[in-house]
Amino acid sequence: MSTIDRPIPPLNVDKRTTLEGWLDFHRTTLAMKCDGLDDEQAAVASVPPSGFTLMGLVQHMAEVERNWFRRVFAGEEAPPLYDPQADLNGPDGGFELAESATLRDALATWRAEIARARECCADRALTDTGRFMGQDVNLRWIYVHMIEEYARHNGHADLLRERIDGATGV
Repeated sequence: MSTIDRPIPPLNVDKRTTLEGWLDFHRTTLAMKCDGLDDEQAAVASVPPSGFTLMGLVQHMAEVERNWFRRVFAGEEAPPLYDPQADLNGPDGGFELAESATLRDALATWRAEIARARECCADRALTDTGRFMGQDVNLRWIYVHMIEEYARHNGHADLLRERIDGATGV
């Protein structure tokens, strides 16, 4: 199905390399679920009346990356990408598709947020903190949460992709 190479996370390394390896594994899994789809396919809703789509999921994960690494961990003022009126203290959005939305643009935005997330974390320790809901949250917790977020949504992506063209696995 996919032309994207997904390396297995290293099996016997330190905590940080393990966490980053699993996060990258799940990021790559989402990219693989979108590989080879056109805009129309990526905008196919899961099961009506739900509007849940692969393209919306990619947009959502761009918002999630932006929220946890830029807003929470780095303390940046980073407005929402897909809903400028969204409450910054509310759930991450991005699921709704604009008429002009393309999978290519969604993937590019998502990849840019991943690159920025890596920059935010590069020189920081797992014990360094940001602020979430008035409390300190360390980078280790954020990494674990992001792995969980991707794992959950990759299950959704698996079902969406199977509905689109019958492709399973990965």
